[in-house]
Amino acid sequence: MISVGDLTISFGAGSRSVHAVRGVSFSVGDGESFGIVGESGSGKSTVLRALAGLNKDWQGTATIGDVSAKVHQPRDVQMVFQDPYASLHPRHTVDRTLSEPLEIHGIGDVNSRVERALADVGLGAAFRFRYPNQLSGGQRQRVAIARALMLEPRVLLLDEPTSALDVSVQAEILNLLRRLRAERQLTMILVSHNLAVVAHMCDRLAVMNRGLIVEEMDVATLRRSEPREAYTRQLLVASKGYDRAVAAQMVTFD
Repeated sequence: MISVGDLTISFGAGSRSVHAVRGVSFSVGDGESFGIVGESGSGKSTVLRALAGLNKDWQGTATIGDVSAKVHQPRDVQMVFQDPYASLHPRHTVDRTLSEPLEIHGIGDVNSRVERALADVGLGAAFRFRYPNQLSGGQRQRVAIARALMLEPRVLLLDEPTSALDVSVQAEILNLLRRLRAERQLTMILVSHNLAVVAHMCDRLAVMNRGLIVEEMDVATLRRSEPREAYTRQLLVASKGYDRAVAAQMVTFD
């Protein structure tokens, strides 16, 4: 379903140029859930934005269903962003947010589709005409997921969809995404720095550092804590929480 080959992305020019992604290659099968993990600034979200068609200034190849990501097909590919407080228009009701994609693409039956989408993400009809400031963080992210599903995409790109939410709400959103993937046979790419989330959601994963993929593995290898690369082993240690003695032993990988 998704094929990325030697993807290279830079920002700026000359001495201020930032090489954000450097020759990244991976593939994701139809119906698979694939994780991309790494510390902040490793380039994982930049890869996702290229696949979503939000950044078309890149070199290499990136195709979704044999179509280049530069020829963005919004009905096939949708994205859920990290911050539900920033991704919803503050002056648009939930109804307008969900209806707009249908109107843009000339899809009818808006009323029943909006009602079905709200039900699918666990929100009732009472939420339809509320504004974002009348919703909790978890409810906003459910609306964002519903919006992403309105055009019935084949691929869902998830950019840290639970990191801005309370811990008590995170599991609810992750379980919702797992259920929707099964019901709709979605292909997913999940970007996260949380290895526990990736282990819960994904079949395979790639580990990124400084714009490069340093390792690919299946989730079973992750759960056994048996990565091949030293950087990944350090990432696993760091994911277990802050410890002064452990932090002092951390090294920088170029």
